Amino acid sequence: MSHDVQPPASNEEGLVSTQHGATPAPAGDPIADPGLPAHEPRPTDVDVDAEKRAERQIATMFGLSSVFAILFVVSYFVFDIGDHPTIIAGYGASNVALGVTLGLALLLIGIGAIQWARKLMSDVEVVEMRHTAASSDTDRVEAVKAFNQGVSDSGIARRPLLRNSLLGALATIGLPAILTLRDLGPLPRGDLATTAWRKGMRLVNDVAGTPIKPGDMEIGQLVNGEPAVFFEDRPDGTPKFEGTRLNDAKTKAAIIIVRMKPENITPPKGRENWGVEGILCFSKICTHVGCPISLWEQQTHHLLCPCHQSTFDLADGGKVIFGPAARSLPQLPIMVDSEGYLVAQSDFTEPVGPSYWERG
Repeated sequence: MSHDVQPPASNEEGLVSTQHGATPAPAGDPIADPGLPAHEPRPTDVDVDAEKRAERQIATMFGLSSVFAILFVVSYFVFDIGDHPTIIAGYGASNVALGVTLGLALLLIGIGAIQWARKLMSDVEVVEMRHTAASSDTDRVEAVKAFNQGVSDSGIARRPLLRNSLLGALATIGLPAILTLRDLGPLPRGDLATTAWRKGMRLVNDVAGTPIKPGDMEIGQLVNGEPAVFFEDRPDGTPKFEGTRLNDAKTKAAIIIVRMKPENITPPKGRENWGVEGILCFSKICTHVGCPISLWEQQTHHLLCPCHQSTFDLADGGKVIFGPAARSLPQLPIMVDSEGYLVAQSDFTEPVGPSYWERG
Protein backbone atom coordinates (compact mmCIF):
# COMPACT_ATOMS: atom_id res chain seq x y z
CA MET A 1 0.00 0.00 0.00
CA SER A 2 1.34 3.40 -0.90
CA HIS A 3 1.96 5.84 1.91
CA ASP A 4 1.72 8.89 -0.33
CA VAL A 5 -0.89 11.52 0.59
CA GLN A 6 -4.08 10.85 -1.32
CA PRO A 7 -6.08 13.63 -3.07
CA PRO A 8 -9.29 14.82 -1.39
CA ALA A 9 -12.15 12.38 -1.68
CA SER A 10 -15.72 12.10 -0.49
CA ASN A 11 -16.75 10.77 2.92
CA GLU A 12 -18.33 7.75 1.27
CA GLU A 13 -14.84 6.56 0.47
CA GLY A 14 -13.74 6.95 4.08
CA LEU A 15 -11.51 9.96 3.31
CA VAL A 16 -11.76 13.58 4.46
CA SER A 17 -10.01 16.77 3.40
CA THR A 18 -7.85 18.64 5.90
CA GLN A 19 -5.33 21.40 5.72
CA HIS A 20 -2.71 18.77 4.98
CA GLY A 21 -4.62 16.69 2.46
CA ALA A 22 -6.87 13.65 2.72
CA THR A 23 -6.61 11.50 5.83
CA PRO A 24 -8.40 8.18 6.40
CA ALA A 25 -11.14 8.58 9.02
CA PRO A 26 -10.39 6.64 12.21
CA ALA A 27 -12.61 3.67 12.88
CA GLY A 28 -15.77 4.66 14.76
CA ASP A 29 -15.41 8.40 14.07
CA PRO A 30 -17.66 10.10 11.47
CA ILE A 31 -14.89 12.43 10.32
CA ALA A 32 -11.21 12.87 10.96
CA ASP A 33 -10.03 15.71 13.16
CA PRO A 34 -9.27 18.52 10.70
CA GLY A 35 -7.11 20.30 13.23
CA LEU A 36 -7.19 23.96 14.24
CA PRO A 37 -5.31 26.96 12.91
CA ALA A 38 -2.63 28.43 15.09
CA HIS A 39 -4.05 30.50 17.94
CA GLU A 40 -3.63 34.25 17.54
CA PRO A 41 -3.69 36.23 20.79
CA ARG A 42 -5.84 39.32 21.11
CA PRO A 43 -4.33 42.74 21.91
CA THR A 44 -5.77 42.51 25.43
CA ASP A 45 -4.03 39.15 25.94
CA VAL A 46 -0.54 40.57 25.46
CA ASP A 47 -0.91 44.27 26.29
CA VAL A 48 -1.74 45.17 29.90
CA ASP A 49 -2.64 48.75 28.91
CA ALA A 50 -5.11 47.48 26.30
CA GLU A 51 -6.62 45.15 28.89
CA LYS A 52 -7.11 47.97 31.39
CA ARG A 53 -8.49 50.26 28.69
CA ALA A 54 -11.05 47.63 27.65
CA GLU A 55 -12.04 47.16 31.28
CA ARG A 56 -12.63 50.89 31.71
CA GLN A 57 -14.64 51.07 28.49
CA ILE A 58 -16.91 48.22 29.54
CA ALA A 59 -17.40 49.64 33.03
CA THR A 60 -18.30 52.97 31.43
CA MET A 61 -21.02 51.25 29.37
CA PHE A 62 -22.48 49.65 32.50
CA GLY A 63 -22.35 52.99 34.29
CA LEU A 64 -24.09 54.80 31.43
CA SER A 65 -26.76 52.08 31.47
CA SER A 66 -27.49 53.00 35.09
CA VAL A 67 -27.70 56.67 34.13
CA PHE A 68 -30.23 56.01 31.35
CA ALA A 69 -32.32 53.80 33.64
CA ILE A 70 -32.51 56.65 36.14
CA LEU A 71 -33.36 59.09 33.32
CA PHE A 72 -36.23 56.77 32.40
CA VAL A 73 -37.65 57.22 35.89
CA VAL A 74 -37.15 61.00 35.71
CA SER A 75 -38.85 61.18 32.28
CA TYR A 76 -41.80 59.19 33.59
CA PHE A 77 -42.61 61.92 36.10
CA VAL A 78 -41.44 65.01 34.18
CA PHE A 79 -43.41 64.74 30.93
CA ASP A 80 -47.19 65.06 31.03
CA ILE A 81 -49.44 62.54 29.28
CA GLY A 82 -53.20 62.13 28.90
CA ASP A 83 -55.37 64.97 27.65
CA HIS A 84 -52.56 67.54 27.52
CA PRO A 85 -49.33 65.70 26.75
CA THR A 86 -45.94 67.39 26.44
CA ILE A 87 -45.07 67.64 22.72
CA ILE A 88 -41.55 68.02 21.34
CA ALA A 89 -41.01 68.28 17.56
CA GLY A 90 -44.50 66.94 16.95
CA TYR A 91 -44.05 63.80 19.05
CA GLY A 92 -45.20 62.91 22.53
CA ALA A 93 -42.19 63.73 24.70
CA SER A 94 -43.04 61.03 27.23
CA ASN A 95 -43.08 58.19 24.69
CA VAL A 96 -39.87 59.34 23.01
CA ALA A 97 -37.99 59.87 26.27
CA LEU A 98 -39.12 56.58 27.80
CA GLY A 99 -38.32 54.61 24.66
CA VAL A 100 -34.89 56.16 24.13
CA THR A 101 -33.73 55.93 27.75
CA LEU A 102 -34.92 52.37 28.30
CA GLY A 103 -33.55 51.25 24.93
CA LEU A 104 -30.12 52.73 25.60
CA ALA A 105 -30.04 51.28 29.12
CA LEU A 106 -30.63 47.77 27.77
CA LEU A 107 -28.38 48.27 24.74
CA LEU A 108 -25.41 49.39 26.82
CA ILE A 109 -25.66 46.36 29.10
CA GLY A 110 -25.73 44.11 26.04
CA ILE A 111 -22.79 45.80 24.32
CA GLY A 112 -20.78 45.82 27.54
CA ALA A 113 -21.36 42.10 28.10
CA ILE A 114 -20.35 41.28 24.50
CA GLN A 115 -17.20 43.36 24.74
CA TRP A 116 -16.34 41.70 28.06
CA ALA A 117 -16.60 38.28 26.42
CA ARG A 118 -14.67 39.26 23.29
CA LYS A 119 -11.84 41.20 24.88
CA LEU A 120 -11.33 39.97 28.44
CA MET A 121 -12.73 36.50 28.96
CA SER A 122 -10.53 33.48 28.32
CA ASP A 123 -9.86 33.02 24.59
CA VAL A 124 -9.44 29.31 23.91
CA GLU A 125 -10.76 26.94 21.26
CA VAL A 126 -13.07 24.20 22.47
CA VAL A 127 -13.86 20.97 20.59
CA GLU A 128 -16.67 18.69 21.69
CA MET A 129 -18.05 15.60 20.02
CA ARG A 130 -21.79 15.47 19.41
CA HIS A 131 -23.69 13.31 21.84
CA THR A 132 -27.23 12.22 22.59
CA ALA A 133 -29.69 14.58 24.25
CA ALA A 134 -29.58 12.69 27.55
CA SER A 135 -26.38 13.54 29.35
CA SER A 136 -24.50 11.00 31.40
CA ASP A 137 -23.49 11.62 34.99
CA THR A 138 -19.95 12.19 33.78
CA ASP A 139 -21.14 14.84 31.33
CA ARG A 140 -23.06 16.58 34.06
CA VAL A 141 -20.01 16.70 36.24
CA GLU A 142 -18.07 18.07 33.31
CA ALA A 143 -20.77 20.70 32.70
CA VAL A 144 -20.47 21.94 36.26
CA LYS A 145 -16.72 21.95 35.90
CA ALA A 146 -17.01 23.92 32.64
CA PHE A 147 -19.33 26.43 34.30
CA ASN A 148 -16.92 26.95 37.14
CA GLN A 149 -14.11 27.27 34.63
CA GLY A 150 -16.15 29.91 32.78
CA VAL A 151 -16.58 31.86 35.99
CA SER A 152 -12.87 31.64 36.54
CA ASP A 153 -12.07 32.61 32.95
CA SER A 154 -14.37 35.65 33.09
CA GLY A 155 -12.23 37.06 35.85
CA ILE A 156 -15.32 38.34 37.66
CA ALA A 157 -13.75 37.57 41.03
CA ARG A 158 -10.55 39.49 40.30
CA ARG A 159 -12.14 42.34 38.36
CA PRO A 160 -14.20 44.17 41.02
CA LEU A 161 -14.66 47.23 38.81
CA LEU A 162 -16.44 45.25 36.11
CA ARG A 163 -18.33 43.10 38.60
CA ASN A 164 -19.63 46.01 40.63
CA SER A 165 -20.51 48.17 37.62
CA LEU A 166 -22.42 45.26 36.04
CA LEU A 167 -24.31 44.58 39.26
CA GLY A 168 -25.15 48.28 39.48
CA ALA A 169 -26.42 48.33 35.90
CA LEU A 170 -28.55 45.22 36.44
CA ALA A 171 -29.96 46.66 39.66
CA THR A 172 -30.95 49.99 38.14
CA ILE A 173 -32.38 48.42 34.96
CA GLY A 174 -35.09 46.97 37.18
CA LEU A 175 -36.32 50.43 38.16
CA PRO A 176 -38.19 51.04 34.85
CA ALA A 177 -39.91 47.66 35.18
CA ILE A 178 -41.03 48.41 38.73
CA LEU A 179 -42.15 51.92 37.82
CA THR A 180 -44.18 50.89 34.77
CA LEU A 181 -46.22 48.50 36.92
CA ARG A 182 -47.94 51.67 38.10
CA ASP A 183 -49.46 52.07 34.62
CA LEU A 184 -51.32 48.80 34.94
CA GLY A 185 -53.93 50.81 36.80
CA PRO A 186 -54.99 51.52 40.36
CA LEU A 187 -55.61 48.71 42.79
CA PRO A 188 -59.10 47.28 42.28
CA ARG A 189 -60.08 47.57 45.94
CA GLY A 190 -60.52 51.34 45.84
CA ASP A 191 -61.14 51.86 42.14
CA LEU A 192 -64.12 49.52 41.81
CA ALA A 193 -65.71 50.22 45.18
CA THR A 194 -67.63 53.28 43.95
CA THR A 195 -69.02 54.59 40.66
CA ALA A 196 -70.51 57.85 39.42
CA TRP A 197 -74.01 56.85 40.54
CA ARG A 198 -75.60 59.01 43.27
CA LYS A 199 -79.04 59.29 44.82
CA GLY A 200 -81.52 60.98 42.46
CA MET A 201 -79.32 60.59 39.37
CA ARG A 202 -81.38 59.74 36.30
CA LEU A 203 -80.95 56.61 34.22
CA VAL A 204 -80.42 57.53 30.55
CA ASN A 205 -79.92 55.72 27.27
CA ASP A 206 -76.16 55.32 26.78
CA VAL A 207 -76.22 56.63 23.19
CA ALA A 208 -78.64 59.56 23.10
CA GLY A 209 -78.63 60.39 26.80
CA THR A 210 -82.43 60.32 26.88
CA PRO A 211 -83.96 59.92 30.37
CA ILE A 212 -86.22 56.91 30.78
CA LYS A 213 -89.73 56.63 32.21
CA PRO A 214 -91.30 53.30 33.20
CA GLY A 215 -93.83 53.65 30.40
CA ASP A 216 -91.01 53.83 27.83
CA MET A 217 -90.07 50.18 28.41
CA GLU A 218 -91.89 47.06 27.25
CA ILE A 219 -91.93 43.75 29.10
CA GLY A 220 -88.94 41.70 27.92
CA GLN A 221 -86.99 44.75 26.77
CA LEU A 222 -83.35 45.48 27.66
CA VAL A 223 -81.83 48.97 27.49
CA ASN A 224 -78.12 49.80 27.81
CA GLY A 225 -77.79 52.82 30.05
CA GLU A 226 -75.58 55.04 32.16
CA PRO A 227 -75.99 57.93 34.60
CA ALA A 228 -77.16 61.30 33.29
CA VAL A 229 -74.06 62.96 34.77
CA PHE A 230 -72.08 62.14 31.62
CA PHE A 231 -74.48 64.22 29.55
CA GLU A 232 -74.65 67.19 31.92
CA ASP A 233 -72.23 70.12 32.00
CA ARG A 234 -70.98 72.05 34.97
CA PRO A 235 -72.48 75.51 35.61
CA ASP A 236 -69.41 77.11 34.03
CA GLY A 237 -70.00 75.15 30.84
CA THR A 238 -67.05 72.77 31.11
CA PRO A 239 -67.70 69.03 30.85
CA LYS A 240 -67.87 67.16 34.13
CA PHE A 241 -65.69 64.36 32.81
CA GLU A 242 -63.07 64.42 30.06
CA GLY A 243 -60.65 62.12 28.27
CA THR A 244 -59.57 58.92 29.98
CA ARG A 245 -61.35 59.93 33.19
CA LEU A 246 -64.61 60.05 31.26
CA ASN A 247 -64.02 56.62 29.70
CA ASP A 248 -63.07 55.07 33.03
CA ALA A 249 -66.13 56.53 34.77
CA LYS A 250 -68.46 55.40 31.96
CA THR A 251 -67.05 51.89 32.07
CA LYS A 252 -67.62 51.44 35.79
CA ALA A 253 -71.08 53.01 35.75
CA ALA A 254 -72.40 51.12 32.70
CA ILE A 255 -75.76 49.44 33.36
CA ILE A 256 -78.44 47.34 31.76
CA ILE A 257 -82.11 48.05 32.45
CA VAL A 258 -84.62 45.22 31.95
CA ARG A 259 -88.36 44.90 32.38
CA MET A 260 -90.20 41.70 33.21
CA LYS A 261 -93.49 40.78 34.80
CA PRO A 262 -93.41 41.66 38.52
CA GLU A 263 -94.79 38.24 39.48
CA ASN A 264 -91.75 36.55 37.87
CA ILE A 265 -89.30 38.41 40.09
CA THR A 266 -87.93 36.87 43.29
CA PRO A 267 -86.05 39.74 44.95
CA PRO A 268 -83.35 38.87 47.51
CA LYS A 269 -84.02 39.85 51.10
CA GLY A 270 -83.76 43.62 51.53
CA ARG A 271 -84.19 44.36 47.81
CA GLU A 272 -87.96 44.28 47.65
CA ASN A 273 -88.16 47.99 46.72
CA TRP A 274 -85.13 48.10 44.37
CA GLY A 275 -87.25 47.92 41.23
CA VAL A 276 -90.10 49.89 39.64
CA GLU A 277 -93.06 48.04 38.09
CA GLY A 278 -90.92 45.06 37.10
CA ILE A 279 -88.00 47.24 35.93
CA LEU A 280 -84.62 46.26 37.38
CA CYS A 281 -81.15 47.67 36.87
CA PHE A 282 -77.83 45.78 37.01
CA SER A 283 -74.16 46.45 36.32
CA LYS A 284 -73.16 45.73 32.73
CA ILE A 285 -69.75 44.37 33.82
CA CYS A 286 -69.41 40.61 34.25
CA THR A 287 -68.16 39.55 37.67
CA HIS A 288 -65.79 37.01 36.14
CA VAL A 289 -63.14 39.05 34.25
CA GLY A 290 -65.08 42.23 33.47
CA CYS A 291 -66.51 41.66 30.00
CA PRO A 292 -69.49 43.85 28.98
CA ILE A 293 -72.69 41.80 28.87
CA SER A 294 -76.11 42.38 27.34
CA LEU A 295 -77.16 39.05 25.77
CA TRP A 296 -80.68 38.88 27.17
CA GLU A 297 -83.02 35.88 27.07
CA GLN A 298 -86.50 37.33 27.54
CA GLN A 299 -88.30 34.08 28.36
CA THR A 300 -85.85 32.75 30.95
CA HIS A 301 -84.75 36.17 32.31
CA HIS A 302 -81.14 35.05 31.92
CA LEU A 303 -78.25 37.32 30.99
CA LEU A 304 -75.35 35.63 29.19
CA CYS A 305 -71.74 36.84 29.08
CA PRO A 306 -70.29 36.32 25.58
CA CYS A 307 -66.69 35.88 26.81
CA HIS A 308 -66.88 32.78 29.02
CA GLN A 309 -70.62 31.99 29.10
CA SER A 310 -71.29 33.03 32.68
CA THR A 311 -75.08 33.21 33.04
CA PHE A 312 -77.02 35.33 35.54
CA ASP A 313 -80.70 35.09 36.52
CA LEU A 314 -81.90 38.70 36.68
CA ALA A 315 -85.27 37.62 38.07
CA ASP A 316 -83.39 36.23 41.09
CA GLY A 317 -81.16 39.16 42.03
CA GLY A 318 -78.57 38.51 39.29
CA LYS A 319 -77.63 35.13 40.75
CA VAL A 320 -75.01 33.07 38.89
CA ILE A 321 -76.56 29.91 37.47
CA PHE A 322 -73.79 28.83 35.09
CA GLY A 323 -70.18 29.55 34.20
CA PRO A 324 -67.03 30.72 35.97
CA ALA A 325 -68.38 33.93 37.54
CA ALA A 326 -68.00 33.75 41.32
CA ARG A 327 -70.68 36.17 42.50
CA SER A 328 -73.99 37.71 41.50
CA LEU A 329 -74.24 40.66 39.17
CA PRO A 330 -74.36 43.89 41.26
CA GLN A 331 -77.82 45.47 41.27
CA LEU A 332 -78.48 49.22 41.28
CA PRO A 333 -81.48 50.23 43.41
CA ILE A 334 -83.82 52.49 41.42
CA MET A 335 -86.99 54.54 41.97
CA VAL A 336 -89.02 57.23 40.18
CA ASP A 337 -88.42 60.97 40.71
CA SER A 338 -91.04 63.73 40.93
CA GLU A 339 -91.16 64.02 37.13
CA GLY A 340 -91.71 60.31 36.59
CA TYR A 341 -88.18 59.41 35.41
CA LEU A 342 -86.17 56.43 36.60
CA VAL A 343 -83.43 57.49 39.02
CA ALA A 344 -80.92 55.75 41.28
CA GLN A 345 -81.63 55.38 44.97
CA SER A 346 -77.87 55.32 45.65
CA ASP A 347 -74.63 54.02 44.22
CA PHE A 348 -74.11 50.27 43.92
CA THR A 349 -74.00 48.74 47.39
CA GLU A 350 -71.09 46.47 46.39
CA PRO A 351 -68.07 46.85 44.09
CA VAL A 352 -68.73 46.36 40.40
CA GLY A 353 -66.46 44.50 38.02
CA PRO A 354 -64.54 41.23 38.18
CA SER A 355 -64.04 39.31 41.38
CA TYR A 356 -60.61 39.03 43.01
CA TRP A 357 -59.23 37.30 46.07
CA GLU A 358 -59.34 40.32 48.39
CA ARG A 359 -63.02 41.01 47.82
CA GLY A 360 -65.35 39.84 50.52
